[in-house]
Amino acid sequence: MGLLTIGAFAHASRLSAKALRRYDELGLLPPARVDPFTGYRYYDETQLERARLVAWLRRIRMPLARIREVCDRSESDPAAAARDIRAYWAQVEAETAARRDLALFLVDQLSGKDTDTMSHHTMDLGFRYAARSDRGLVRETNQDAVYAGSRLLAVADGYGGDGARAGTAAIEALRPLDEPGDAVSSQAGDLLNALEDAVRRANTAVTGLDGSGTTLTALLWTGSRLALVHIGDTRAHLLRGGELFRITHDHTVVQSMIDEGTLTAEEAVSHPRRAMLLRALDGNEDHARPDLRLHEARPGDRYLLCSDGLFTIVPDAAILQILSTVADPEAAVDELVALAHGAGGPDNIACVVADVVPL
Repeated sequence: MGLLTIGAFAHASRLSAKALRRYDELGLLPPARVDPFTGYRYYDETQLERARLVAWLRRIRMPLARIREVCDRSESDPAAAARDIRAYWAQVEAETAARRDLALFLVDQLSGKDTDTMSHHTMDLGFRYAARSDRGLVRETNQDAVYAGSRLLAVADGYGGDGARAGTAAIEALRPLDEPGDAVSSQAGDLLNALEDAVRRANTAVTGLDGSGTTLTALLWTGSRLALVHIGDTRAHLLRGGELFRITHDHTVVQSMIDEGTLTAEEAVSHPRRAMLLRALDGNEDHARPDLRLHEARPGDRYLLCSDGLFTIVPDAAILQILSTVADPEAAVDELVALAHGAGGPDNIACVVADVVPL
């Protein structure tokens, strides 16, 4: 095969010469030969396949570090590289959906719909709630933590040797949001910023707990807004109109496999890596990237926040049955925990049930 000049190779690969020089510096696409006197780069025609793959991956805005992994894998295992691309795009779609919801919320707010309708329906609403954290029947310690107040609902599932401390620290970092002196603006941006700042404090609080960390799922209510923050595999559900909707997306290895289409939800329940997290609060900023979303609350809505000690062993149908038929939140929490115990209680159980009611 002959060598191509950088200009000819750029034209054939649909990459600019400037991009090729950058990819050479990063080790992503080094030239086959560099003239020792002029420094001019030459590329082998066999490099075109990799270069074209780089170009296409850049078009979908995949980060360069991830492009390198996909390209390297494509040379030895194209099917694995295809799964990597599918997983990346599933992540993009999930993040895009969250941004879309926020954008639509802001459009409604700025166009006047929010002040004309939503505030009228939500300013006079509040929570009726109950929360419980239970050790279960097998574990020696309880690393789950819960909180429920007039403005804040939260569950955390700690892991590692200091998991209990990590879970409690995450909850404590959010608790000031529920205190009367901590007035949080109902403006969408302010509400999400307050939650994001609290998560940052929570992540800082668990720094130094070697090998330990926690998940966190919380809802913040100001009387006219309801915001969700989520990281890890604790979950939030919404019961509305007799149907139960999960409003969080697990940040786990098995969820990424489900998104890729290589694993079914039924298979995920018994998968040996079902507890392996992709995101969590562990002191590492790269792992502490929470999902932040806004929700419109309606009278009669019921929210369930829980840890995997409930939803991995109690079927969705049984959870729906309790939430639909047991009116009192305290009694509903007790019955949900009892169902987990009846299924063996192999893990800690965190559970918060809250109803949106007129004040």
